Amino acid sequence: MRGHAHLVLSLMALLAALPAAAQDVTPPGYRLPPLTDVTAATPAKQLFGRKTTPAALGLGSIGFYARGCLSDGVRLPITGPTWQVMRLSRNRNWGNPALIAFLERLAGRVPQVAGVPGLLVGDMAQPRGGPMITGHASHQVGLDADIWYRPMPDHVLSAQTRETMSAIVMVRGDRLDVNGSWKPSNMAVVKAAAEDPQVERIFVNAAVKRAMCRDATGDRSWLAKIRPMYGHDYHFHVRILCPKGSPFCKPQTPPPPGEGCGHELDYWFSDAVLHPKPPKTPPPPPHQITMAELPAACRQVLAAP
Repeated sequence: MRGHAHLVLSLMALLAALPAAAQDVTPPGYRLPPLTDVTAATPAKQLFGRKTTPAALGLGSIGFYARGCLSDGVRLPITGPTWQVMRLSRNRNWGNPALIAFLERLAGRVPQVAGVPGLLVGDMAQPRGGPMITGHASHQVGLDADIWYRPMPDHVLSAQTRETMSAIVMVRGDRLDVNGSWKPSNMAVVKAAAEDPQVERIFVNAAVKRAMCRDATGDRSWLAKIRPMYGHDYHFHVRILCPKGSPFCKPQTPPPPGEGCGHELDYWFSDAVLHPKPPKTPPPPPHQITMAELPAACRQVLAAP
């Protein structure tokens, strides 16, 4: 048993060190062991990562997208008529009711606008939001969702397949443009998401943004919501506005005006970004957010039955 416990702890350490990319696999049935010796310095992710049910407090989304928590979280059903949730063992298919409504609304449009059966939905939020054990600086207040570019198949995937199926990389090896996997249907899905009035912005790889700028026709105003971001080779990240019923939600500054298709993209294709030099000295470990750094209401969320 001692050897088994050591193996579990080693696995935890490995998972904590890796980013929670869309194709990363979480072992089925994986659960975190109880915490002991919780102090003020205990990372908040260790506390919220162990909550498996929502907190009914009537406060909605609390704080900022990258520093907050979620009360009254709702779980997106793992299988719908036009969507399926991936990586079920992570238990990250929770969100503010406004996010659930958006995802169901978008998924319902996908067969018409893109000609594919539906969406594969990746990480949303934990039952009570908050920082996550692995990956994602944001996704803390139940208003963010990752949507795979790979379309939903025409049959229901098994739980095991949802753990092991890989997402599809859409970015060319030189990082300068999309590859042959990128299809008009992918752009149609992203466009449909951006046109939803509840969407605040959508994060994509810069090469994907470049392709959309090149290929978009007609009304291009939706391109303003498409923002380049590191990673995001195989999924796009949707962020919706602070909804009604969330008085403690902190909004993000709106995207700047314009399509964002001109010189704004130059930085993302600079040599410093595409071929970063290793630091001369090892960077310090990333900061671990504690409960004291989250909104005070998050302590209520964490303590709720």
